[in-house]
Amino acid sequence: MTVSETQTRDAGGQSPGDQSAGGLDRRDLLTAGGFVLLVNAVGASGALLGGPGSPWFAALTKPWFYPPGWAFGVVWTALFSLMGVALWLVWRAGTDRREVRVAIGAFAGQMVLNLAWTPAFFSLQRPLVALGIILALWVAILGTMVAFRRVSRWAALLLGPYLLWVSFAAVLNFELWRLN
Repeated sequence: MTVSETQTRDAGGQSPGDQSAGGLDRRDLLTAGGFVLLVNAVGASGALLGGPGSPWFAALTKPWFYPPGWAFGVVWTALFSLMGVALWLVWRAGTDRREVRVAIGAFAGQMVLNLAWTPAFFSLQRPLVALGIILALWVAILGTMVAFRRVSRWAALLLGPYLLWVSFAAVLNFELWRLN
């Protein structure tokens, strides 16, 4: 390596040519992509535990504002992607920091509740139990946002659409229980 190459490397050992827009290098982008894929895979695993294709669900009376079926896959993929980026932003702040570990733990906890909703609603066919789970999930997301905010404002903001969607999903869950 020449003296000029040594002088142009940043503190992380990257040369300016290795950087992409926003100061992220290829490794950062690949790692962020890995977090997005991981959160999408974990989130999608809930569909293996049951889903809207059952005769029981098809027979339910749906509220007038129930979205078309395809919307759920699109929305959840987008939300899980935002969640993956948010988790990556927190993780990259350093797992040696207590507030990062707390935030990651809060994220894991809300994901468990997220995954628990699907079998409660579809497999067990218990909309009231699922409503309790989704209300606990809403509180857990809010707690996760607070924990994320202590590490990264952007990470907390990226969870905002998720909280809004779960709010809407809770209303849907309530109406499905009420109507049936």
